[in-house]
Amino acid sequence: MGRKWNNIKMKKAAQDKARSANYTKILREITMSVRSAGGEPESNFGLKIALVKAKDNNVPRDNVERAIKKGMGEGGENYEEINYEAYALDGVAVYVEAATDNPTRTISNVRSYFNKWGGSIGTQGCLQFVFERKAIFTVKAEGLDPDELTMELIDAGCEDIESEDGFLTIKGEVGNYGELHKKLEAMKIKVEDSGLERLPLNTKEVKDKDTYQRILKLIDVLEEDDDVQKVYHNMDFNEAFSD
Repeated sequence: MGRKWNNIKMKKAAQDKARSANYTKILREITMSVRSAGGEPESNFGLKIALVKAKDNNVPRDNVERAIKKGMGEGGENYEEINYEAYALDGVAVYVEAATDNPTRTISNVRSYFNKWGGSIGTQGCLQFVFERKAIFTVKAEGLDPDELTMELIDAGCEDIESEDGFLTIKGEVGNYGELHKKLEAMKIKVEDSGLERLPLNTKEVKDKDTYQRILKLIDVLEEDDDVQKVYHNMDFNEAFSD
C-alpha cells in the first residue's frame, strides 16, 4: 500500500515539480503557514519548508515578505482552508485541500471539474477511513542506508522508510513532524520535500483505460486550479494506461 502511494508520487514527480513553481501556490502556502504557526521559521517548520521552496523557485523576496505579512494579518486577502471529500469514476476517492479568499468560487470550480470528468463531491467525513494523515519527508537516497536511517530516526517518531527511484520517503505521526525535521537537520540530511500528507489506507484498481485517463485528467485540472493546494487519491498507478 505504501509503495503504491510512493510509486504514484514518484511517477508524477516531474509533473508535480513543474506545478510547485507556481508562485501563487507557494506564496499562499507561506501565508497559511504563518497564520497557523507564526512568522518565525525556526519554530514554524511548515514555513521553513515553504521558504526553501520559494528560494528554489526564485520567488521574489518582496513577494515572500508580503505573503508573511498577510499571514500575520497585515492587509491582503483573508484566506481560509477548505477541504473537499469526493469520489471520481469507479469509486476512486479524491481528497482536495484548498486555500481560498472566495469559497463560493472555489466550490463552483471544483464541482465543475467533477461534473466534466466524472464523480461527485461527498459529505464532510465520508473519506475519514480512506486516508490517514502522516508527516512525510522525501530525501535523496544516495549515501543513506534505509535500515540505519530508520534506527537513527526512530526516537524522533519515524515509523517507516521506503526506497524508490533514488529517493527515501520517511513517514511518521503528524505530531512528530517537528522532531523528525530537527533530527534530519541535525544529521545534515537535505529535505527535498516535506509536509503533512494524506496516504490511502486502501487503493483502488481501475481496469478500463479510458476511465483511468479521465480520472488522471480530473486530478490534473484540480491541481491546476489556483485555489487548490493539494490533491490526494487512492487509485493504483498503472504503467500500461499512462501512455
